[in-house]
Amino acid sequence: MNKTPKPHDLLWGMTSDQLPADAPAWAHQALAAGHPVVVRRAVCADGWVAVGIRGTSRDQRLAAVMPVHAIQRLLSPEQLRPRAVADFPALRALEVVAPILATTGLPWGPTGSVGFQLATGIAVLHEASDLDLILRTPCAIDRQHARALLAVLDDAPCRIDLQLETPNGAVALREWAGEARRVLLKCVEGARLVDNPWHVLEHAA
Repeated sequence: MNKTPKPHDLLWGMTSDQLPADAPAWAHQALAAGHPVVVRRAVCADGWVAVGIRGTSRDQRLAAVMPVHAIQRLLSPEQLRPRAVADFPALRALEVVAPILATTGLPWGPTGSVGFQLATGIAVLHEASDLDLILRTPCAIDRQHARALLAVLDDAPCRIDLQLETPNGAVALREWAGEARRVLLKCVEGARLVDNPWHVLEHAA
């Protein structure tokens, strides 16, 4: 595997024997069925990547680590695109916002339940599912632009939670578009309040 896994990437290749000793039966079943795991933000030893395993219900989520050498396939959110796999509000919303996000010229894609279903064909969506998205933003987006983008997304058929992936971590578009001076930045070491997600000072708490 030449590509370094990033948060929200889906990985195939993890096996049951790589699970913690106390892992629940549903996690073993998910891996035995060949389901992918999703990369999460956490500090790991060299040669390992932090991942999350999902089961068939919302309460079935397990944090684990996977050896990098075991990765057989990697699929990033920006490789996923809308297709008619089922008629749910979240998928209709994805079709609506796809051309809008394409105009940014930035890499983007669905994560969460929508990304998992598009990648695997496994039915996990329901009528009340939100649409989770990431937009990779190596350069800063000003807050006025963020508010304009949020206003467009809020007209979609379901609630959309879009994360701006900065070089320092992720910040919710909804927060960056808000009025609070400081926003919550999610990074490998944890979450922290910052003034500017693209320019993080060491002393920021």
